[in-house]
Amino acid sequence: MTDTLPILYSFRRCPYAMRARLALSVSRQKCALREVVLRDKPAQMIEISPKATVPVLHLPQGDVLEESLDIMLWALNQNDPGHWLSPPQGTRSEMIDLIDRNDGPFKHHLDRYKYPHRYDDVTDATEHRQAGFDILIELNDRLAETDQLFGAQISLADAALFPFIRQFANTDRDWFDAQPLPHLQRWLTGHLSSPLFEGIMAKYPAWQAGDKEPVFPGDI
Repeated sequence: MTDTLPILYSFRRCPYAMRARLALSVSRQKCALREVVLRDKPAQMIEISPKATVPVLHLPQGDVLEESLDIMLWALNQNDPGHWLSPPQGTRSEMIDLIDRNDGPFKHHLDRYKYPHRYDDVTDATEHRQAGFDILIELNDRLAETDQLFGAQISLADAALFPFIRQFANTDRDWFDAQPLPHLQRWLTGHLSSPLFEGIMAKYPAWQAGDKEPVFPGDI
């Protein structure tokens, strides 16, 4: 059965892989899941995607999707039962702009806050925490007016952003929980406690060549 499915190379804790799995799950797109160990990436993944970062989706006809947002859009263009691509407020272009800000400036500061030892130019990680926090204030203000980022219902933007905000929050959870971000904190808690998120965070053993892949998502 898995021989005819797309192959998803994933890593459970990677926020890029999380958002890809969210879209695949909500769109009910079955995949053969290959859980990757980042320190020992499978040669099969590197062969089709030399940049060697997860997620990677290898489609049956041979096409390879190497970016998480491309995987999300591919899945939702197949089936979008939650209307993630057509939110109650705003446009797809506006969602992409917000995602670009997350993947650009916010991710820049998140990495230097969470992993300051990886960057020679970081002398004070709290400067990057503050810069990330300034972006979160804007999201908090946005969420003061609506349940989700683009209206009352979850959209592509919500699913694309919250795994990264989870990572930011978990870097120092006590600090994050003490910040004046009530609307963002409510929004994040809702996503983290959702059946959708719990479903995509199921644990799978690391895949090795010759192993039979589990089907993801597993309940369809």
